Amino acid sequence: MSRGGGKGPSLKDKLDGNELDLSLCDLNEVPVRELAALPKATILDLSCNNLISLPSDFCSLMHLVKLDLSKNRLQQLPLDFGRLVNLQHLDLLNNRLVTLPVSFAQLKNLKWLDLKDNPLDPVLAKVAGDCLDEKQCKQAAVKVLQHMKAIQSEQDRQRQRKLQAEREMEKKREAEQRAKEAQERELRKREKAEEKERRRREYDAQKAAKQEMEKKTKKETVQARKPASSSRPPQPPRHKHSWSRSVLRVLLFMLLCVLCTLAACKLTELQRQPLCVSVNTLYEDVLAALQNHKTLQNMLQQNSQQ
Repeated sequence: MSRGGGKGPSLKDKLDGNELDLSLCDLNEVPVRELAALPKATILDLSCNNLISLPSDFCSLMHLVKLDLSKNRLQQLPLDFGRLVNLQHLDLLNNRLVTLPVSFAQLKNLKWLDLKDNPLDPVLAKVAGDCLDEKQCKQAAVKVLQHMKAIQSEQDRQRQRKLQAEREMEKKREAEQRAKEAQERELRKREKAEEKERRRREYDAQKAAKQEMEKKTKKETVQARKPASSSRPPQPPRHKHSWSRSVLRVLLFMLLCVLCTLAACKLTELQRQPLCVSVNTLYEDVLAALQNHKTLQNMLQQNSQQ
């Protein structure tokens, strides 16, 4: 076994029954892997070395029953030191320990403990007392275990209170979030209702304006038609009236032309002209024919009487 490492083929040779003595080996670290390969070594002596700390895997040596770490330079023990649940005898004399890990309370089989010559916390030092004889060392084990269990319980309670406070805080945050979401939903709902009401009012206003416009237009139309129908009788279509008047004018013009021609042929010197002779002859024939017609004669008589 070489110095500073505790490793070598001679480690097994140091095993005497169930006791392994590695004291005074000038060790700077514990050969945990080699020790784990020797489960029979339930008693381990690491006193009088240069150990400043123990590796975390040291706590895997759960087969240890008696452990001597006295006269080293240990400043602290691993946090999970309590895993060494089979440990009954622990010697930590003359180290540099101030406190013990809370897991120390799990060493339920611990019967003997020596913490002398360590710069312990005053409260822990008072609880541990002296270890000048077997009785005091046993009392130290019992009292320190009780003290560490009380610390562990208090830490558990603090942890529970902290966890409970965190849960309550989380519930409070969730409640606030739900309230905020509900408020936002209510706000959106109210805004939506207001928007709907505004659009409904606009629609009603547009509808009323349209109805009013239609009513006004209808009234104006009725008023415009009423005077036209009451002031004058219905007139025939304009195109028929215009056509009749045109025909009448043509007939009057032709009659006027005939009368003018007849007057010219009767009263002027043109009566001896061939044209006028024909016109005069035609006039006398027509007049004679009309005088011979009885009906026309009666009409002429009535007309003459009138």
